[in-house]
Amino acid sequence: MFIDFFYHLRKYQLPVSVKEYLTLLEVLSHPIMPPTLDDFYRMARMTLIKDESLFDKYDQAFASFAKGIEAKLPASKEIPMDWLIKEFQKRLTPEEKAAIEKHGLEKLLELFKQRLEEQKERHAGGNKWIGTGGSSPFGHGGYHPEGIRVGGPSAGNRTAIKVWEERLFQEYDANQELGTRNFKVALRRLRRFAREGAAEELDLDDTIRSTARNAGYLDVKMVPERHNSVKVLMLLDVGGSMDDHIQRVEELFSAAGSEFHHLEVYYFHNCVYERVWRYGQDRRRQYIDTWDLLRKYNEDWRVIMVGDATMSPYEIMAPGGSVEHFNKEAGATWLQRIIDTWPKTVWLNPEPSHYWQYRQSISLIRNIMQDHMYPITVSGIEQGMRFLSK
Repeated sequence: MFIDFFYHLRKYQLPVSVKEYLTLLEVLSHPIMPPTLDDFYRMARMTLIKDESLFDKYDQAFASFAKGIEAKLPASKEIPMDWLIKEFQKRLTPEEKAAIEKHGLEKLLELFKQRLEEQKERHAGGNKWIGTGGSSPFGHGGYHPEGIRVGGPSAGNRTAIKVWEERLFQEYDANQELGTRNFKVALRRLRRFAREGAAEELDLDDTIRSTARNAGYLDVKMVPERHNSVKVLMLLDVGGSMDDHIQRVEELFSAAGSEFHHLEVYYFHNCVYERVWRYGQDRRRQYIDTWDLLRKYNEDWRVIMVGDATMSPYEIMAPGGSVEHFNKEAGATWLQRIIDTWPKTVWLNPEPSHYWQYRQSISLIRNIMQDHMYPITVSGIEQGMRFLSK
């Protein structure tokens, strides 16, 4: 199997050597990692791929190899997903659901801390411990009118008041080209052309005039490249509720990358708090304090925030609302600081505008943004760009 993997990487023109392959075999001979495909992926990349610029090609080769292994496995009968849901999800009557006690956020967090200290084993179908498929306020796959979802996808009830998980965030794809044409047209309303920097572009008209004045001897004239001089800072939400909008946001991101010569991009989760992050060439998060961000870019920058603004209201209005860490100051405080630092700030929301009135969190952020929230449609983006260009 491993020799096939070695030659498969070479087939993708990855410069893997026999010495590196032997190192991988030596590492695998020691029980230093769980025997999972994800851990093998990381271990093989660490030992075989030395150039970070080849990570994308390695990902393609590994995905192809993994699919080949799956194709060789004997076919098994597929189990309908609804069988699994019904088997592992506790059935509750409407009366039983109505009888489940609500605790409130503060008591929930206190109880959750106690469960983490006391629980010793896995539980399923219960009403107290952290587990799956039951009516406990802690876990996933079950039902509780006001709980903390832990370690799994939503069961579809959307009743959790806090999500306790570490999300593996991904950068939005800047190479998304299909469907970006209309977005590019809308973003062009935010333009201020200038010619700055080194003279690298042929000035044909001036070259013709100078050659004519020079008795026909060629006199080449160069000018700096003409580009959009507007400086744009984009802050992108990569929270779980944005999964439904990834395609449109990628199209918007790609269009912005081609339209704005000066573009800086940072990410946040649901709401801006004490820190944001970007991705380095090694694909690792590079955190920056929001205070440093506010000082780094002056008020000449235009800020475009992109997110569905869909979250629990306490994530905006209360300290400790972040789903990743305990924030000492409310998200609303940080949003107001952004508005004060960069008066030209808009929020682009991929959620359909006719739903906005039903989401309290959207109303809160819209008020903080002084109604400068626009839908991610051609007309919505045009309205936002008109405001930024004033």
